Amino acid sequence: MAELRSTNSPDTLLEVRNLSTHFFTKRGEVPAVDKVSFTLKRGETLGLVGESGSGKSVTSLSIMRLVGVPGKIVGGEVIFKGRDLLKLSEDEMRRIRGNDIAMIFQDPMASLNPVYTVGEQIAESIRLHQQVNHREAKNRVIEIMKSVSIPDPGRRVDDYPHQLSGGMRQRVMIAMAVSCNPELLIADEPTTALDVTIQAQILELLARLQEEFKLGLLLITHDLGVVAETADRVAVMYAGKIVEEAPTRELFKSPKHPYTEGLLRSVPRISKASADKRTRLETIEGTVPNLLDLPVGCHFAPRCHYRIDECTEKPIPLLAANDHHKSRCIRCDEVGNEAARTDLVGQTK
Repeated sequence: MAELRSTNSPDTLLEVRNLSTHFFTKRGEVPAVDKVSFTLKRGETLGLVGESGSGKSVTSLSIMRLVGVPGKIVGGEVIFKGRDLLKLSEDEMRRIRGNDIAMIFQDPMASLNPVYTVGEQIAESIRLHQQVNHREAKNRVIEIMKSVSIPDPGRRVDDYPHQLSGGMRQRVMIAMAVSCNPELLIADEPTTALDVTIQAQILELLARLQEEFKLGLLLITHDLGVVAETADRVAVMYAGKIVEEAPTRELFKSPKHPYTEGLLRSVPRISKASADKRTRLETIEGTVPNLLDLPVGCHFAPRCHYRIDECTEKPIPLLAANDHHKSRCIRCDEVGNEAARTDLVGQTK
């Protein structure tokens, strides 16, 4: 197997190349995002998956150039429509944020300003990027709120965040994100803390808006069920690195990295056979490594039952398992022959 190199194509909307973001703490330098690379095409959904602390959210903030002190982007490129966002001035980047690239944050109550109405907060982005007057902006806000299925938008436009339910606040965040017709939407855990029914509605809404606006969607989540239902491709992160990337159906049917295999094995399965056996949920043994003291070689090696001496000798590159499947595992051909037969496979696109 050969190391896979970055390639670009005319329909590529976003290409992240060797992006690295470190945090400089009193205890040392923390490589939260370590040479991450992936592409996203127009109209495509890429699911970025991993445990808490794997680097998913820091990757999204790095793309938006919103990483604060003590964090710093220390290397790589973020190519959006042919321009490297990391080389733009702050004024140029501010014009792109909210207009060409928008982001939905995982906690709408923390992201919305409690002292302004939701209508005012959605209108702010419209007035900033589209140079319309107050009345035109309010009319546009009402149209957008209606498009994201907020009932009675003419009245809700004057509500404050605390007057809305969690699901409605998330819809407001989505309305803010799509208010200027962006080409790229980054959704960071958009269904966290919502009940199952509301989660399904939010995912359906995102899918409809993506179809309507032809958005490229980067969906960040730890929920494999969400990924199975919505993503075209999946990139799996572990300890700051992408360890596997593949089309969704292929990854669920035949994972090529032991970490992905472990994630799939740990998904609860609802079936008569599993109920009869009263089987316990499978877990991944061990713990996520301390980013200040990462193991030599493969970062997953201490928890991996496929481990051999070669895994701990030097860093493992992202290898091509086949033409459209990448894995950071030298034994990827031996992984996943049995593990991916989960009930989630039937849900994939």
